[in-house]
Amino acid sequence: MLVVCVEVVKRYALNAPTAWIFDATTMIYGALFMLAGAYTLAQDGHVRGDFLYGSMRPRTQAALDLSLYLLFFIPGIAALIYAGWEFAMDAWAIREHSSVTAEGPPIYHFKTVIPIAGALVMLQGIAEIIRCIVCLKTGEWPPRLKDAEEIDVVEEQLAHSELVDDEARQLAIKQAKMIDEDARKRVKGTEA
Repeated sequence: MLVVCVEVVKRYALNAPTAWIFDATTMIYGALFMLAGAYTLAQDGHVRGDFLYGSMRPRTQAALDLSLYLLFFIPGIAALIYAGWEFAMDAWAIREHSSVTAEGPPIYHFKTVIPIAGALVMLQGIAEIIRCIVCLKTGEWPPRLKDAEEIDVVEEQLAHSELVDDEARQLAIKQAKMIDEDARKRVKGTEA
């Protein structure tokens, strides 16, 4: 984001655009999205066709997930890691630069992110397979690790505010928690 803002200022305020900034922002955003794949899998945030899946019992869901992980996920991510490794090594061997602009930035660093992101997704996929096995044994999904909640941010921001009295602060926190709980109930309603 900072890179894009600097480029906007340089381009429009200083009339001195940078040719390679497009490549750099594409690489930064690409790395961000690739590296977020494992985190998104850990939070069960990937898109899923939930029409039938949501109405299944946990053991049935786990059996379906396990079979899909073994049939498609493991081979697909293994292929991504292998191909990404070859892709990155070839880029490092020739010290590849972007050909989009005349003096494109080096991209071999960026291509190295591909097998790293694949390995992280594979590790999380193994954790998901373990979750499936636990669910098959117990009949219930094991809980996921808690992530930072937006409520924490609301409380943190209001705690240091001098413009809000204590009663309004408590009311705002209570309303934010109610909104968060309602959203979580809706999500759990589709999972159950």
